Amino acid sequence: MNGRLKAAGGAVGGGLLVAGTTSDAGKSVVTAGICRWLARQGVRVAPFKAQNMSLNSFVTREGAEIGRAQAMQAAAARVEPTALMNPVLLKPGSDRSSQVVLLGKPVGELSARGYHAGRQEQLLGTVTDCLAELRRTHDAVICEGAGSPAEINLRRTDIVNMGLARVARIPVVVVGDIDRGGVFASFFGTTALLSKEDQALVAGYLVNKFRGDVTLLEPGLAMLRGLTGRQTLGVLPFAHGLGIDEEDGLRVSLRGAVRESVVAPPHGAEVLRVAVCAVPLMSNFTDVDALAAEPGVVVRFVDRAEELADADLVVLPGTRGTVRALEWLRARGLADAIARRAAEGRPVLGICGGFQMLGELIEDEVESKAGTVEGLGLLPVRVRFAAEKTLARPAGTALGEPVEGYEIHHGVAEVTGGDEEFLDGCRAGSVWGTHWHGSLESDGFRRALLRRIAADAGRAFVPAPDTCFAALREEQLDRLGDLIEEHADTAALLRLIEEGVPDGLPFVPPGTP
Repeated sequence: MNGRLKAAGGAVGGGLLVAGTTSDAGKSVVTAGICRWLARQGVRVAPFKAQNMSLNSFVTREGAEIGRAQAMQAAAARVEPTALMNPVLLKPGSDRSSQVVLLGKPVGELSARGYHAGRQEQLLGTVTDCLAELRRTHDAVICEGAGSPAEINLRRTDIVNMGLARVARIPVVVVGDIDRGGVFASFFGTTALLSKEDQALVAGYLVNKFRGDVTLLEPGLAMLRGLTGRQTLGVLPFAHGLGIDEEDGLRVSLRGAVRESVVAPPHGAEVLRVAVCAVPLMSNFTDVDALAAEPGVVVRFVDRAEELADADLVVLPGTRGTVRALEWLRARGLADAIARRAAEGRPVLGICGGFQMLGELIEDEVESKAGTVEGLGLLPVRVRFAAEKTLARPAGTALGEPVEGYEIHHGVAEVTGGDEEFLDGCRAGSVWGTHWHGSLESDGFRRALLRRIAADAGRAFVPAPDTCFAALREEQLDRLGDLIEEHADTAALLRLIEEGVPDGLPFVPPGTP
């Protein structure tokens, strides 16, 4: 590793922006992979995403809310996540408006038009200050863009793609998903739609999700270099089971949302089937990743009442629209199906918004402004939505095991009864509810809960005694680092991070004004 990267005496560390030809091109994966590769070389590296739109979020130790993708990237970099790594988080509440979270705290709701009409530009100073602080305290900062840098209708107010790169003077690498097709056109078109000044920062390309013989791709890569004057810095193969946190719960396929894990046979005689209700504005569906990682646990997302029939456990996940999700459950017959399950003593677990829906009453003048709404009435809980959001990192004991989690909610729950306390929520019969996200990542607690669920469901399921979710996550992050180390031109990436934007990158017409 070239020692030039090492920042000393407060010098500014190196930087790189990972952009993409489209949403879901692989920016998060590549950013995490570069972070892990650098961390393994002893480089003090940090991730950064100026503006993130996501319903999957995380709470840092200082009580700040950031995107889960940035928390995952921080883990890849082997550093503690902070609000500096994701200064602006947008949490959609509808197709037209989002809650704006600034430096980890909510500051209000804005329509898309209102945000892009002025608020976004006002945040540029905050964003660049956060990046500057990270560059001052780290050897390198790997930035992730959003969507495509060639969204020319939004360029004037951009603070996350070329707008950030221009202000910070950092080189840009563009990632393209070849599995979708059209990757050469996407690389060329993305570059050609940028202004001359923006193009001067685009230093190269990375092909993602390639299947087959890479030599068949080489003529196209040579032609692309001839057309753009930029080289392709790597061809990353398609890899199954990477299991990283999704950025945006709105775009994910509801029937394929669980990340793939290593296939292993059940430890006991039977499998345990988990059905997750795919409610509108579903948030933090990553809560069930730890269940999917257990040998013999089959997790699927469902949206029809009949799909609950063979489930041993039904999960109501978090949502940014509790009242809207409740209406959806009722309209689709899922509410009645869940009530029948509870009456039969069959397990149901509600997490955050799901917990709130299981209660008796919801008073909401904040999120939906619907006033008083009847819940499903399966837990002795009343919920009142407060203007101030609860952001916390609780820890405690449940089912005789230590457990940690994080809380992100406006709803304040008053528990008025139940058979036992459960992570600041409660259990009534076979129905469990808590505001804690992430609790299932605590291995001993997860196994204890699964044993209880299996007993209530009458299944001969036995959790494996040695599944360690943290170790599985580390293995996946190492696989991302391996992808970069083995299939990218790491010497070229290092030069960009250390030396900045190369001189003389050619202009590709027509460009934009």
